[in-house]
Amino acid sequence: TVDPEAGVQVTFGATEAIAAALLAFVGAGDEVLVLDPSYDSYAPIVARAGGAVQPVALDPPSWRVEPAAVEAAVTERTRVLVLNSPHNPTGRVLDCDELETLADACRRHDLIVITDEVYEHLVYAGRHIPIATLPGMFARTVTVSSLGKTHSLTGWKVGWASGPPELIARVRGVKQFLTFAGGTPFQHAAAVGVALGAQDLAAALRAKRDRLAAGLSNLGYAVLDSAGTYFLNADAAPLGEPDARALCLRLPHEAGVAAIPLSAFTADPGRPATRSLVRFAFCKREAVIDAALARLSTNARCP
Repeated sequence: TVDPEAGVQVTFGATEAIAAALLAFVGAGDEVLVLDPSYDSYAPIVARAGGAVQPVALDPPSWRVEPAAVEAAVTERTRVLVLNSPHNPTGRVLDCDELETLADACRRHDLIVITDEVYEHLVYAGRHIPIATLPGMFARTVTVSSLGKTHSLTGWKVGWASGPPELIARVRGVKQFLTFAGGTPFQHAAAVGVALGAQDLAAALRAKRDRLAAGLSNLGYAVLDSAGTYFLNADAAPLGEPDARALCLRLPHEAGVAAIPLSAFTADPGRPATRSLVRFAFCKREAVIDAALARLSTNARCP
């Protein structure tokens, strides 16, 4: 993601890297900006560091980062921005204007940025732009990525954090007292995998996304766009299901299908804009996607 000659790297799993970075830069009473909805590990890690999450609300169906929402979330206690793009759970790939909005806030308020870019090569619309490449941002950014998502090797837990030496030294200092070291054979294999690229995987996943989206739409769900990641969201309200949490609790019993309500990723689970949304994963074999759609079609609550 970032020219290795312009900075240094430390290797470990991506979630661990984000945790180490948060522990390195967040202390008691500090606040951390997080796009909301967000990956569910961020808030507990921030809390463990003694900080508090300040959500920057994203609204469906566009999920855009709005300048007013960013400014409303920043306070005198804000120290860090955790930025995830391509974004889990919405599938949003932030564009230049959104990234500049965030970068401008970071420069003006002297914030450190921790980026979660594990889906950086799984982009189906738009273009992934690392915020570290924007003017003045490399010096304040720790960029995290991994093989887990971009090469379908989630079980390996091999990733990396890269950035300027002074920031990476603090992250490495925390790692020293977490796991200390990674799996060396996996790290050598990871170097080979990075050289291979991930274009074929992205093309295959795009087709699976379209397959699932078409099937859910045929069942009556209102399907939202997904420009990246493994996930797409569908609104169950047209099916007469205003509460996605209740629906997702029933689906394994009624249809043998597991999904996650988007409310599980939000600071306010009752927020009307996201209450009826369900996150589905399309990183499955085509036969599994087809079987899930067939089961959903026989669910008594589906038309």
